[in-house]
Formats: sequence, C-alpha cells, structure tokens
Amino acid sequence: MNENYYPNEIASHVGKLLRDAFGKGPQSIHVSMNWPFIVIYLRNFLTPTERILLRQGQVRSIQHTRDIVMTSLIPEIKAYLLLLTGMNIVEFYYDWELHNYSGVFVGRQQGSFEPETVTQESYTGKDEVHREIDYMSSKVQKSPDCIYSCMINKRTLLVARSGILTDMSKELIRLGYEENLKQAVHNLEKKHLREFKQFQHILKAKVADAFVDWNFKLDRSAIVFILNPFS
Repeated sequence: MNENYYPNEIASHVGKLLRDAFGKGPQSIHVSMNWPFIVIYLRNFLTPTERILLRQGQVRSIQHTRDIVMTSLIPEIKAYLLLLTGMNIVEFYYDWELHNYSGVFVGRQQGSFEPETVTQESYTGKDEVHREIDYMSSKVQKSPDCIYSCMINKRTLLVARSGILTDMSKELIRLGYEENLKQAVHNLEKKHLREFKQFQHILKAKVADAFVDWNFKLDRSAIVFILNPFS
C-alpha cells in the first residue's frame, strides 16, 4: 500500500466533515502519523461569517461555536480512524490560530504509551524546548510531572505534558468552572508560545504556528509547533 494512502484518505474525509459542518473546508489538510500520535494540520480555514466576526474582534464567539461543532465531529473522526486504520484514539486535542486561519487536531491511539516511561528521541534543541515548556507551565499552573516531545516529521514538533494542574485548578473544575479555567490557561499559554523568536532560536527553524490543548480529566496536554526549517 502507498505510504500516502492513509494520510490522503484521512485528509479527504476530514475535509468533507468540516465542509459539511461549517459550509467551507480548509484549503489544505496535512496528516502526519508517528506512533502513537496522529497530527492533522489545517490551513486557510475560516468561513465568511467567521471572517466578519474576526474583523470585529469576536474571537471568543468563533471559538465557542467551533467548540460546539467539534463536540459532534470528534466522535465521527475517531470512528473513521478506527474503521480505516484500526487506530483506537483515546485522547483527542484541537486548537485554532484564527488570525492565521489555521488549526490542528491531535489524536493519541490506545497502547502502552506513558510519557513517564517511554524512551524519548533526540532532536535539535530538545532540552531547551523542555526547559521553556517547564517555565511556561510553572508560570501558568505548575511544573509538569513529565514532559515528552518528538518530531512527528521535520515540520511538526509535538510536546506532551502530564501532571500540570494545581489543586486550585482541580477544585475549580470540580465546582463547574472548567470552561472558564480552560479559556484563562489558553490565553496565558498561547501568549508565551507566540514568543516565536525564542523557539525559533532553539529549534533553528521558523515557527509558522503554535497550538495547545488540554485534557483536564487526565491532567494532560498537547502542544504542536508547525516549523519551516531554516535553509
């Protein structure tokens, strides 16, 4: 089977799901797979209505609407991946860079993967990346219990964290303030991740996009950097 078969089929199906749900799909979808992760990168994805809202500064309105739609799309995407590839996705993350008209979906398939025990691969700037992520986490919440990272491909860096919630955050979630907490943490961490110059210096590559999402129930998070390596 052609090595691009699964990525092409997944990109086509996800594009159709998004077109059906939003009335407009991304201009391009790039699918990368590296066990146990799959990363789906969307480019030029913004509907005409969202474009107007974005010009008016209504970012939260766009995010809220997309959150509602994704609630129904995520099970469909998981079911399709299981049917097509046999991948049983047990964790799913997504985030948008609305001003870049881009977005990302991240899935982790079922298996014996544990960030605390898996052997980590090496890449340029890895230790420095982990220090930056630890610093960011400690400023917003606390230092992660564990940080794992890998190059999904030469243009996609994934960083997984576990054990990032403080006792205060856990109590806010228990009291029903999960959405407010997620928005606050998202704003603060995105502000740090958008300091592209620091990460570009470390990774020796231009950072085109940076995404972050959390699974508060599992106390885990996924960060994705989309890179354009310096020539």
